[in-house]
Amino acid sequence: MRFLFLATVLALAACTPELNWREVRAEPTALTVLLPCKPDRGARVVPLAGRDTPLTMLGCDAGGATFAVAFADTPDAGQAVLALAQWRAATLANMRAGTPVQQAFAVAGGVAGTRVSASGQRADGKPVQSQALYFSQGQRVYQAVIYADRMSPDVADTFFAGLRLP
Repeated sequence: MRFLFLATVLALAACTPELNWREVRAEPTALTVLLPCKPDRGARVVPLAGRDTPLTMLGCDAGGATFAVAFADTPDAGQAVLALAQWRAATLANMRAGTPVQQAFAVAGGVAGTRVSASGQRADGKPVQSQALYFSQGQRVYQAVIYADRMSPDVADTFFAGLRLP
């Protein structure tokens, strides 16, 4: 049933020529991501859960939006909840977001997460909308995020439905 839903959503989203959805593995993790463009990969060190932490990112721009998936390892699974809360707060602060809307979301594979929608400002002061999903598996924490001038609910739903963990 889930496959039929995902196939239908992809077929509808595929009607948008600037979005060329493809399945990408977020190596070295087991996460599979559905992205609307060929991603660039990058890494940097960020403060997370009280220590400098290597963060790996996949991201691309398509259809007037930026799509990204990032992940990092915490020292142990007990630190994951704290790391996700800090990550979410830092992201919202960086975009000077108003009050976010949060809801539970299950990543395919049975992993519980939190989906956060917010409006704020880009670094240049222009308005931006964001939807992000924060989740963890063991000691690894993840963020999947979209930034756009105007958020398309169908595109956001396709992106988040395309995240899968074993």
